[in-house]
Amino acid sequence: MIRIGVIGLGVMGEQYVRILQAHNGASVTAVSTRRTDRLVEVATQHGVEHRYTDYRELLQSGRVDAVCVATPDSAHAGPVRAALEAGLHVLCEKPFTTSLPEADDLLRLARQRPRQKLQVAFNHRWLSSYHQGAAAIRRGEIGRPVAASARKNDTIFVPTEMIAWAAETTPMHFLGAHDIDLVRWYLAAEPVEVFAAGSRGVLAARGVETWDVIQALVKFEGGITATFEAAWIYPNTFPTLTDSFVEVIGTEGHLHFDRKRESVEMSTARQFTYPKTFLLAEVFGRTRGAVVECLSDFVSAIREDREPQVTALDGRQVSAVLDAVSRSLDTGRPAAVDPPETV
Repeated sequence: MIRIGVIGLGVMGEQYVRILQAHNGASVTAVSTRRTDRLVEVATQHGVEHRYTDYRELLQSGRVDAVCVATPDSAHAGPVRAALEAGLHVLCEKPFTTSLPEADDLLRLARQRPRQKLQVAFNHRWLSSYHQGAAAIRRGEIGRPVAASARKNDTIFVPTEMIAWAAETTPMHFLGAHDIDLVRWYLAAEPVEVFAAGSRGVLAARGVETWDVIQALVKFEGGITATFEAAWIYPNTFPTLTDSFVEVIGTEGHLHFDRKRESVEMSTARQFTYPKTFLLAEVFGRTRGAVVECLSDFVSAIREDREPQVTALDGRQVSAVLDAVSRSLDTGRPAAVDPPETV
């Protein structure tokens, strides 16, 4: 059994504990969060014995072989670095980092420790429809990809009620990171330049100082272009938490991925909704979906001593695009995407 510690017990951290406790090749032996009440609540509910308010004590406890870092977006780098230095395998929640120097530092550190696994949790790669799209592109079924577009927009519930740290991130970091990773994966090309624009004001009026909407045009190698939209001010009357769409246009065809409905519409006396089922859902009493498969592959990579499906380099490249988005927003001009160091 792979002994896993979970650092950060917010929405995703608790899901990680629940999923891994049901895994037949892993168990959660320790958890960490700064809030004592939350620590006791989650650990007690899921039967985790060892509990820490300081993640560094967890890392040095000798009770874990690997950790899942599920802290807020801007707080990934410290625990990931410390875990790698402690000789542990790491799954890092997306985005890899909100700082490009931190991403470069972690990539350098991971390359120095090839036996340790570092996987970034871009779990959308495990959605069956997205994966089949990637396979179709690799087979040449839509010709050569020449353009892509993606949007991932949340209701205002997310930055005002679901997470307490929205002001420390942006919708492009929190939502668009998934789409940037998907499109880079589909195109098999590296990003080179970004031009971004956005709007602020709706969330600021509610005391949350961050961007409401960001749109970015990203140029990739080979003259390929992709547009990304990330917003989190949809009204709460919208029938699903997240509106999500991806398109890839090739020289001989195209792919559309519309996840707004996820194949289900439901109306009741109270509301009309599109229930989410693809990432996480209860099926015959067990949690299933892309998040589960992402975590399972992390465990498999450790047990089989192979490279994870999403690597530190993949995470770094998304952070590089996000860094260019931020610089372009600040200057109003295009920003180059800094390439990674060569090995």
